[in-house]
Amino acid sequence: MAISIRLNEMETELIKSYAEAHGISVSELIRQSVLEKIEDEIDLRLYQEAKEDFERNPKTYTLDEAEKELGLK
Repeated sequence: MAISIRLNEMETELIKSYAEAHGISVSELIRQSVLEKIEDEIDLRLYQEAKEDFERNPKTYTLDEAEKELGLK
């Protein structure tokens, strides 16, 4: 799939320079950047959900209890 974006000259030069400095193409830089942003947002949402769950039920486990619960010990 091809995607186009509009950039001003300064943005274009900044992105080209950054990609060149890291030895990757502009396309690869943009692909990696977008995927990382998506992953970061997913991670943040999962963290927020886990925090809310913990606040509703603040049960904690020792390492020994967790290993036993998971069948690791």
